[in-house]
Amino acid sequence: MDNLTPMMKQYKKIKERYKDSILFFRLGDFYEMFFDDAIIASKELEIALTQRDAGNNLKAPMCGVPYHVSDVYISKLVKKGYKVAICEQLEDPSTAKGLVERDVIRVVTPGTITDTNVLDEKSNNFLASIYMDSWGAGISYVDSSTGEMYTTEVLIKDERIIYDFVLDELGKISPSEIICNSDFLKNKKILKTIKNRINPYINSYDTKSIEEVDWEKNLLSHFKSNGLEDLGIEGKMYCIASAGKLIDYLYNTQKGSLNHISSLEYYDINEYMIMDINTRINLEIHETIMTREKKGALIWLLDKTSTAMGGRLLKNWLEQPLIHIDKIKKRQKFVQLFLEDIILMDKVKDCLKNIYDLERLAGKISYGNCNARDLYSLKISIGHIPELKSLLFNSDKKEFVELGMELDSLQDIYQLLDISIVDNPPITLKEGGLIKSGYNKDLDELKNISRTGKQLLTNLEIEEKEKTGIKNLRIGFNKISGYYFEVTKSYINLVPDYFIRKQTLTNSERYHTKELKELEAKILGAEDKIIEIEYNLFNQIREKVKMEIERIQGISKLISQIDVLNSLAQVAYENNYVMPKLNDKGIIKIIEGRHPVVEATLSNGYFVPNDTYMDNHDNKIQIITGPNMAGKSTYMRQVAIIILMAQIGSFIPAKEADICIIDRIFTRIGASDNLSQGESTFMVEMNEVANIIKNATKNSLIILDEVGRGTSTYDGLSIAWSVVEYIAENIGAKTLFATHYHELVDLENKLKGVKNLTILVEEKGDEIIFLRKIVEGSTNKSYGIQVAKLAGIDNKIIDRANEILQQIEKSNLSTPKSNVVQENKQLNFLDYKKDYFIDKVKNLNVNHLTPIEAINILFELVEEAKKLKERA
Repeated sequence: MDNLTPMMKQYKKIKERYKDSILFFRLGDFYEMFFDDAIIASKELEIALTQRDAGNNLKAPMCGVPYHVSDVYISKLVKKGYKVAICEQLEDPSTAKGLVERDVIRVVTPGTITDTNVLDEKSNNFLASIYMDSWGAGISYVDSSTGEMYTTEVLIKDERIIYDFVLDELGKISPSEIICNSDFLKNKKILKTIKNRINPYINSYDTKSIEEVDWEKNLLSHFKSNGLEDLGIEGKMYCIASAGKLIDYLYNTQKGSLNHISSLEYYDINEYMIMDINTRINLEIHETIMTREKKGALIWLLDKTSTAMGGRLLKNWLEQPLIHIDKIKKRQKFVQLFLEDIILMDKVKDCLKNIYDLERLAGKISYGNCNARDLYSLKISIGHIPELKSLLFNSDKKEFVELGMELDSLQDIYQLLDISIVDNPPITLKEGGLIKSGYNKDLDELKNISRTGKQLLTNLEIEEKEKTGIKNLRIGFNKISGYYFEVTKSYINLVPDYFIRKQTLTNSERYHTKELKELEAKILGAEDKIIEIEYNLFNQIREKVKMEIERIQGISKLISQIDVLNSLAQVAYENNYVMPKLNDKGIIKIIEGRHPVVEATLSNGYFVPNDTYMDNHDNKIQIITGPNMAGKSTYMRQVAIIILMAQIGSFIPAKEADICIIDRIFTRIGASDNLSQGESTFMVEMNEVANIIKNATKNSLIILDEVGRGTSTYDGLSIAWSVVEYIAENIGAKTLFATHYHELVDLENKLKGVKNLTILVEEKGDEIIFLRKIVEGSTNKSYGIQVAKLAGIDNKIIDRANEILQQIEKSNLSTPKSNVVQENKQLNFLDYKKDYFIDKVKNLNVNHLTPIEAINILFELVEEAKKLKERA
C-alpha cells in the first residue's frame, strides 16, 4: 500500500471499513469503483470495465457511473442483494488543498433503500432484526422509507414454538433484509426455510448474551424517552435486544437523521388472528401459487385504494386480521357509512388520487435526500387535504364529521412551500431554478443582474454584427471556455483587431473581447451566487419541513385509514357484498357464500354459492368427499377467506352471515416437496400437520385437504383417521377435512361433532357434471377415471383404466369401498384388534409428545395392525 498513489491509498483505507459493500468512490462527476468491486459492478450493471494507474506499475480494474444518475445503478445492485457504500467528497475540490477529503455518507442495503422508483409503492420494504436463543426470540422491524417500526417477542423454552414464531412473523412481514445474532444462524432448518420462502439478505452480528450490550440506551436515546415503559417494552428483553440492534444498525448505515422513525409499536402476536406462512400461500392472499402474481390473489380484488400508503395499510390489515369484535365493528361502521352515501364515496376516492405518498416523502425529507420536486409533490398533496376535510365535515354522518375534524390541513407547511418552491422544479439541486421570485431579496437582485447581463450579451452580438459586417457572428458559451464570439472561416478576413483569438476549430474560430470578458464575469458571478443561495435556501426550507415530520406522518396514517375503508366500500358496492354479523358463541353461519376471487375471474360471472354451518358442539368437523375438480378445495378456501375478510372489517360475498372470531387459520392443501432440505412431499405434509396439531386451539379454523395421500393406503388412512380423532377429542377446532378415504365418513357415527358433506355430481353414462353444490351426506366414489377423461387423457388410456378397475374390483385387490350403508364391507385398521389398539392409544401420554413423535407412534401401530391382519 505504501507504493500506491495518494488517491488509491485513500480509497483502500475507506474500503477496509466497508468490506461487505461495493464502494461508490466520488471522483468529480462520477462514482468510481476499483479492483474486485469494479469487476463485480461492471458485470452486474453491464458497464465497461477499464483500468487506472494505482501506482508502482499496478493497474487497478475500474468502472464508473455518472453521479447524477447514480440512484438507478445503486438500486440495481441493491436489488441483486449487494450493499453499496456511498463515498462523497466532503469539501469543494476547487478550494481543497491537496487530496480532497472523502468519506462514506451512507450505506444502502436491501432493507434501507428509499428510492421510490425501485420500491413497490403498495408494499413495505422491511428491515428485520432478530435476537433468538433457546429461551425465546424477539423480532423488530422497520420500513426506513416510511418510519414505521414494530416489535414483538415470545418467551418459552420450546424450540419448536420459537421456530414457528420466527417463521410465521417473517412470513408475514417478508423482509428484504435481516440482521440476526449467531444463535439464529445456527438453526439451519429455519435458515433454509426462510431463504427458500422469502430469500432476504442476511447479516449476522456477534452477541454472546442478551445482557451483554446496553440496547436500552440505544432505544431511549433515539426515541428521546425517559423509560422503556413509555415505549411499551419494559421487561421485554428480546424486544429490547432486537430493537436496540436495529436502531444501532440504522445509525451505522444511514449516518444521518432518523427523525421520521419516531415511535416503536409493540404488539402481542395473540392480539391478531395468526396465519402461518403456509396459510398465507395456500389462501393466495397476496399472490397466486402458480404465477406468484398479484392478479388473481385476494388483495388484487380488495385493493381499490387511491394512495400508495393506503395500499400498504390494506396489505397490513390482511396480514393481521383483528380478533376484537368492537374494533372490527368500528371498521364495518365506516364501510357501511360510505355505502350509504355513494356520491361521497366517489368524491373521496377522486380526492385521494391527488395525494402522493406522504409517508415516503416524509422519510426522504428526514434523511435529507429529498429534492425540490419531492417538496413540490408534498405541497400538491397537502393542497388537497382541505378538500377532503370539507367533504367529510359537510357530511350528514356524525362519524365523518368527527373524522374531518381530526384532519390537520397542514396549511402552514403548504404556505411555506407555495411561496418558496417553483412549480415543477428540476430534480438536481445545484443547477439553480428552485426558488420562486419574491421569496428572498438578495436572490431576486442577483437574478435581475443575470437577466440584465444576458440582455447586454444579446445587444453586444447585434452591435458587433453591424460593426464588423460578419452576418453569422454569434456569441456562444460552454463551461470550459466561458462566453466567446464564433466566426466561420469564410468571414475570418472581417475579424477586427480587438478580437482576441481564443480557440481554433475545424470550420470556425472563437474570440473574446475586453467587453465580453467583463460581461462574462458579471453574469457568471451572479449565476454562481444564485446557485449557491438557492441551494442554501432549499436546505433551510427542507429543515423547516423536517421539524413537522410527525404532523405529516399523523395525517398520512389517518388518510391511509380513510382510503382503505373507502376501498372496502367500493369492493362491497361493486360485488354485492354484505356486512357479516359477529358473535362470540362459536357459530359460523354463512348463507350462499361465494369465493370472492374465483367469482371475479369467472368468464360467465356466475358462481354457485354454498351454505356453511359450524359450531362448537355437533358441527365442529366436516368430512368432505367428492371427486377431484368438483370444488372441495375452492369451498374450503372460500370459508377461510370469508372469515379473513370479515375480521379485517370488510364486507363479504354472501347473502348473509354470522361469524365467530377465529384466532388462527391453518391450511394443509396440495402436494409439494422440499427437496432442497431433503424432505419428500409426504414429509412436508406431515410437518405441516404437526405444526397444526401443535398450535391450533378450540377457536381455530383448520383446513386439511387430502391428508395421508403421500404414502400407502393403509398408512395414509390410519393417519387421516387418527388426525381427525385427535382434533375432535383434544383440540376441538373447527375443521374442514376433504378426503378420498371414504372410510372416514364413518366417523360421523363414531365421534361427536363430526358431519359428512359431499359435492353433488350428476352422472350421464360415463360422463359426469360437477354441480359445485355442497350438501350433507357422503359418497363412496372418486370418479378418478372420469376426471382423467375431462383432463384430456387419451381415450385408449381411459378405456384400459376402466378395464383394469373392473378387474381389480372383481379380484377384490383394492381396498373395499366404505359407505355408511355398507358397514359389513368396511376395512380399516380399527377393525383388527380394535379394543387392543384403543387401549394402547388411550394409555399414551400425548401431552408429553411432539406431533412428529405422535405420528411416528401411529406408524408403529399401523405396522402392528398389518401384521395382526396377516396372521388372521
